[in-house]
Formats: sequence, C-alpha cells, structure tokens
Amino acid sequence: MKQHCCDGLYRLSVAVVSLAVLPLHVGAEAPTPTLAGLDDYVVQAMGAWEVPGMAVAVVKDDAVVLAKGYGIREIGKPGPVDADTLFAIGSNTKAFTVTALGMLVSEDKLGWDDPVITHMPTLQLYDPYATREITVRDLLCHRAGYGTWSGDFVAWGSTYDREELIRRLRFLKPECSFRSRFGYSNAMFLVAGQLIPRVAGTSWDDFLNQRIFEPLGMSRTNTSVRDLDGVPNVAAPHTRVEGEVVAIPYANIDNDAPAGSINSSALDMARWIRMQLGNGTFEGMEIVSADALREARTPHTVVGRPSRRAGSRSKFFAHYGLGWVLADYAGRQLVTHDGGVDGMLSQVALIPEDKLGVVVLTNFDDQRLFAALCLRVLDAMLGLEPRDLSGEYLERFKKGRAAEEEAKKEAQAARAKDTEPSHELAAYCGRYTNELYGEAAVAEEGGRLVLHPSAHPSAHCVMEHWHYDTFLCRWNNPTFGESMIPFGLDAEGNVETFRLRVRPEFIDPLEYEFTRVE
Repeated sequence: MKQHCCDGLYRLSVAVVSLAVLPLHVGAEAPTPTLAGLDDYVVQAMGAWEVPGMAVAVVKDDAVVLAKGYGIREIGKPGPVDADTLFAIGSNTKAFTVTALGMLVSEDKLGWDDPVITHMPTLQLYDPYATREITVRDLLCHRAGYGTWSGDFVAWGSTYDREELIRRLRFLKPECSFRSRFGYSNAMFLVAGQLIPRVAGTSWDDFLNQRIFEPLGMSRTNTSVRDLDGVPNVAAPHTRVEGEVVAIPYANIDNDAPAGSINSSALDMARWIRMQLGNGTFEGMEIVSADALREARTPHTVVGRPSRRAGSRSKFFAHYGLGWVLADYAGRQLVTHDGGVDGMLSQVALIPEDKLGVVVLTNFDDQRLFAALCLRVLDAMLGLEPRDLSGEYLERFKKGRAAEEEAKKEAQAARAKDTEPSHELAAYCGRYTNELYGEAAVAEEGGRLVLHPSAHPSAHCVMEHWHYDTFLCRWNNPTFGESMIPFGLDAEGNVETFRLRVRPEFIDPLEYEFTRVE
C-alpha cells in the first residue's frame, strides 16, 4: 500500500548495515539461458541488502519462464521461500481494484467519468466543488488534490472501518486545487473500492475472489491478513529495529483494503501478469475487456520527470494511468507499480509490446533491491546490456542513510540545553481531539508522559523531554518510529494543544494538531 510508485514514492526508510544472510533458493522452473547467472546475482545482492527472502516470477509470450524463491521466510527459522510462498503485495493491489471496476464499466454498471456521488450520495470531501465533480477516473489516477499519503495515519492499522474512513474524508484538507497535480492517495482508492458493493451488490473482497482470483486459478491469493491464519508457507514481514533486521507482525489494513491488502505468491502473480499481457484474456477465457486495460494504461496524470542519470532507460515521461505507473523504457512503454506495507516491498513490471512481465516479492522494508532486481530481469529479457543496479542503488541508499544520520546530529546540536517543561507532567495529561483523526489521551505512567491514540489501541509512545515544551516520542510499533511532539499553551499559560507527525517519509506527511477536551 505504501506505495510506495516510481523514484521518490517508496515508503521505506533509508538505511543499510552489513549483516551476513545465507539465502537458500527453491525453484519451480529452471532459468532460461537469458537469465543465466541470475541466481548468483540474487544471492549476492540479498546478502548486501540483508533481505531475508524473496520470490521472482518472469512471464514471456504467455509462458512462465521463471518462478522461484530465494532465502528464508523468517529470520531464525529454516523455512525456505519458494514460488508458492505468500507475501503482502501492498499497492500492487490497486491494479486489481481498477480491473474490477473495469469489469463493471464493461457491464454498464458505472462509467469511468461518472460523478462518484451518483453511486455514493453520502460522499463528502472537504472541498464542496470536488465533492460534486470528482469522478471514478479521478479516484484512480491520483489527481484529487491531496498530498501524497495524506491522511494515511488515520487508516494505517486503525480501528476505523471502511465506511468510517470515508466519512472522515470531509475533514481531510487538500494540498492543492482539484485536478491540478499528482498526489498519491490511498484514501481515494478506498472510495473506489467501496463503489463495488454499491453497484455490484457484493463486497470488494468477494468480487475479487469470484471475478479475478478464481477464474485465474490464483488459489493461494487472498485479501486479508485474517485469511493467513493456519495457512502454510507464508513469509514473515521484517523491518530494522536498532540496526537489526527483525520479524514483525503483519499489518492489518483491511479497512483500506482496495488500496493495498492483497497477499499473493510469485506463481499466482504470474497468472495475473499473463492475463494483463493477454489483453484481459487468460487461457482462452476473457476476464476483463481489452478496452478496460487500455484505459488503465493511458496516461492521466503527470507524475514528474524521470531520472536523467547516465544509463537510465526511462528518460522522457512518467505518468500515472489508472492503478499503474507509465514510463518509457529503452524505447518501449513500461507499465509498473510497487507496493509497500509494514515489512514487505514488491514490484510488478510489464512491457506489453514484448509480452514480458516480472514480479518481485520481498519480506523486508528497508531496501530497494526489489526495484533494482526487477529492472535487472527486464534488461536481461530484452537483451539489453546488463547493469549492476543493485550496487548502484545500494550506494545511493548508503548516502541517504549517511544524510539521515547527519540530520539527526544537527537536530541534536540544535536542541536547547538545560531547559525544562513549563509545567509539571500532570498538567500535560488529559484527553485531546483532532477532527480528522479522533481522540488521543496523554497520561503519566512511571514518571513519564505516554501518548495513547484512541484509534490505534495497541500503539502508544513514551515521551522523553527534548526541550521547552517539546517531547521526543518513541512508539512501541517499530513502523511508526519516533515523533517530535510540541505542546502549545493558551493565553493563560495552560497546556492546550499538541502536534503530531507519524513517519512523514513513509506513513503520513500531515501534522495533526490535537486540542484538549474539557
């Protein structure tokens, strides 16, 4: 979901520390001569990036030429990854949501340019004009006016259900004018997915199961972490905590499912790719119309200028279609997307004119090997000169980590010394509210302030005084990381507000101001 979609849109922190990883590999298919040497490259790269496990599938001319697992499902346990191992695919879910809506467009149950309120009369956005005018197409191409990932903290693992998240959109302020520029919005894909029960009479989850997964034979694919209970051969998510790669629980994002909740395997995703490259047809059966897929691959929103670095194969355009990023690649159209949720990153890439597709699934969120390897395989299959993209990306990654560490040192140096809070800790305690998020409580526990956000009952952060009335908050959820929390006073000097950001580079860029509830 944390889509993470082309350079600069990955929801991952920038870090790398050397650690020995001993990958295993279990193959469903032997590599073609074109992919000779890939196994050795993958094993070396996984060690450099500390990736515990990954799975790769390659489709060419409607045949699966590679479907293979590398490494282990969970650090400290021997289970190897294979082509059937389940991973969270994050925002690669979005293309499934678009395909499902394309089916309904073909059946004349809705239109790409229908105003959303035609099918969802209760929808209310912050901007009344956008409420009236926003179309199904607008929902799917990230031009609704919101900043990238704005409001995601409200949804990310919270107790709010899908309908409540949509109701709260009336409080989500846009960052720019409607349809003026690109802003990656998981919230709009939630709205799009919730059109399905309104026009098809079945849930988004059931629709995908019945209309996509079952016809394609994607028997291991599901739409919820709840469907993983008791299922064998599931990769564990991993992240970095205090320099160590550790396994973490799956993130439950059922409430924002149409934006990123699917779990799948390399072999199942190969079936999805075959259908996409077959213009909607799979083994002689039409799953979705070619017109619907063509619409999804038509540029709708300018994302930005691609890399101009020497050796880049994407130089001229980067657009967003419907659920897909579109770019040039060595004179061809590249149709791609990445996906990220807690502890997992993935990439899907299609070159339709060559009937070529690649999927890379990984179980670690502090790396960019997933993207580098995808391009490495594309180059090999297209007969292009091989490049050590893993090495190139790793060098940039290390520089990013160094810059991040330098920024921390600068923040520490700028910290005002020998200051104290303006009040006793008890004065900061109480209930606070934010109209978009809801309530949060600050309590004194063990001589420290602790923040408890109501919509995330399993999450809390312990505050350490930083300077003046600002506290450094360390979350118990490693994905949330750390937050700087400044408190504000009213005219009488009483504690009235606090402000909160949660991982703006990965989760949500918004600053939430909470006001004390009397």
